Amino acid sequence: MASPSIGQSCVPDTFSAVSLFGAEVLSVSADLVTGYSIPVLDGWRYSQPAVTVDNATFCNVTVTYTHPNQNDRINAEVWLPLEDKWNGILQAIGGGGWAAGRFILSYAGMAGAVVDGYATASTDAGLDPNSSPAEWGLVSPGNLNLVDLDNFGQRALGDLAVITKRVIEEYYGRPADYSYWNACSNGGRQASILAQQYPDAYDGIIAAAPGLYWAELAISSIWPAVYMDLTNQYPRNCELDQLTSLAIDRCDGLDGVVDGLIADPEACRATFNPWEHVGTLFNCSDTSEAMKISAAAAAVANATWSGPTFANGDFMWYGYEIGTSLSTAAGTACFDDGTCIPAGRSTAVFWYLEYVARDLSANVTSLTRAQYDQLFLTLKKTFAGTLEAAEPRITRFQELGRKLITYHGLADPSITPASTLHYYQEVSKLFSNVTDFYRYYRVPGLGHCWGGNGGQPVHLFDQLRQWVENGTVPESSPVTVTLPTSGTMDQILCPWPKTAVLDQKCNNGSQPVNCWSCQ
Repeated sequence: MASPSIGQSCVPDTFSAVSLFGAEVLSVSADLVTGYSIPVLDGWRYSQPAVTVDNATFCNVTVTYTHPNQNDRINAEVWLPLEDKWNGILQAIGGGGWAAGRFILSYAGMAGAVVDGYATASTDAGLDPNSSPAEWGLVSPGNLNLVDLDNFGQRALGDLAVITKRVIEEYYGRPADYSYWNACSNGGRQASILAQQYPDAYDGIIAAAPGLYWAELAISSIWPAVYMDLTNQYPRNCELDQLTSLAIDRCDGLDGVVDGLIADPEACRATFNPWEHVGTLFNCSDTSEAMKISAAAAAVANATWSGPTFANGDFMWYGYEIGTSLSTAAGTACFDDGTCIPAGRSTAVFWYLEYVARDLSANVTSLTRAQYDQLFLTLKKTFAGTLEAAEPRITRFQELGRKLITYHGLADPSITPASTLHYYQEVSKLFSNVTDFYRYYRVPGLGHCWGGNGGQPVHLFDQLRQWVENGTVPESSPVTVTLPTSGTMDQILCPWPKTAVLDQKCNNGSQPVNCWSCQ
């Protein structure tokens, strides 16, 4: 129970009763933080607007615990606003990449949450947020670190929800009225794990650009590099960027709006053929010289968009959408003599050494076709019970009245948005009323979590709250896109399969957002 003074209650003794089944609490620290300031930049909160945190005060509680006999040590960090500043709600923040949380973007989200009045939390899953599986993935040559992989993949997420809610109740003397999870990328994967495996953890979840299919994410991200090595085709980045620009020019207006964005990637795939542009002359920014688009550039672009296949040609996974930066998704590094290599070759080799060879010193410099196919099969088996967030049967989540919102940028060069659409369609097959509890928004022109000229969906978190707390269904969400002229246009996002349609007669330039509808 909280003591009369919040400042006095921010001490370890306040949280001495915090416990977790299957775990041993090693220590609890509690420190009153004052004068905390940080600028939370555009996009850093994904589904919420930028904010400047200035002289914030909160109680920072860190619970360090272990699962007995597992040789792990996990930190769950909880930030608690002063009692008169707390809005009664928990907003937990996820991680990104190979960081489970407690890294710069987690702290930015937590800072924004605290200044908005939320109690907030993040976990490191027992791993240094600045580390990678190259450092912890193997306990010894030939042996995967299955404990840390499981903690990172899912277990620490369920732990965090339990610990945070107990910390909140001890500090404020009552439970949170509502609880939410807000995150992107790996944090979006975590969000989906929570909906699938811990459905009672949060009332509402934002799962932005989620890495749902971790094995497929890995295999599709390295496919362009592997394809280049298999076919000995290494185009310059400027060629790939030129093809992206040509595709955007060709497909921009397919949705009826010229805004520099591809809103209908399916129609674009049927319309744009990179081979038609082989031999097109342009100025290469890499060399500051005129050059022609090569057949190698067209081949690599087509392979990147089409996605990886098995050696016999069978479908393996989806590629990236047209309009995505090809020099990011399929980039090369070129030398003074004009030769180039795939920028992603070392990543492809790492995945193989870590999970197939299980020996980082093995002599592998690039992947053969057989090695690439075997890598996919091995990753599928390895991640099936830990990192994969692919279970569509989220019945309990739906029965509890929880709400899930996912968005994904159609110009994401890190995780293909086709994987998110695939998952949504899998869930839709099982629930005829899927839109009653789960909505997916595609964001034209948006990069990974943020970036690009597409509009950042900064209203979605508040709309999630309204959906959970008041039953107000988010039929659309306003965004502001950046036009090729450097001006802006107000648009809306629509829940799949609806698309945003502009009434040309209505658009008089005054309030164009009112001229859009979901159809």
